[in-house]
Amino acid sequence: MKYLYEKDLRPMKYTILTSARHDEATRAIARQLGVTDAKLRMVLIRRLDMSLLENLGSRWEMGQEHADSSDRVAEELGCELFTRFIPLVDTETMQSIHSDTKTMIESGSSADDAIEWGRARIREEVLR
Repeated sequence: MKYLYEKDLRPMKYTILTSARHDEATRAIARQLGVTDAKLRMVLIRRLDMSLLENLGSRWEMGQEHADSSDRVAEELGCELFTRFIPLVDTETMQSIHSDTKTMIESGSSADDAIEWGRARIREEVLR
C-alpha cells in the first residue's frame, strides 16, 4: 500500500501549471525573471507545494498589485514578489541582493545596470 505523501506529485503539479490561468502566470513570471517557461515550470514543480501552485495565478496578481510599492529598486527586482507572494528566493538572500543593488547605485553605477545585475543574481538563485 502506498500513502499519498509517498506519491510522486510531479505529473499533478505539471497539470496545474499548464492550465490556462496558471500557464499565463507562469509565462509572466518567466518573462520577469528572464528564464524559459520550461525551466521555470521545473523550478516551480520542484520547490512549491500543491497549495502554492493551485494559487499561483492569484498570488501573482496580488504580488503585482501590492508588492514593493514604496521602493523602486525593490519593485524592479521583485523583492516581496519573489519572497512573500511567490517564494522562490529566501528572504535573507533577497535582502542581500537588494542591499548590494542599492549600494551599486549609490556608488555611481547606473540604476539600470545595477538592477540588471540584481535580476541576474535573483535568476541564479531561482535556478539553483
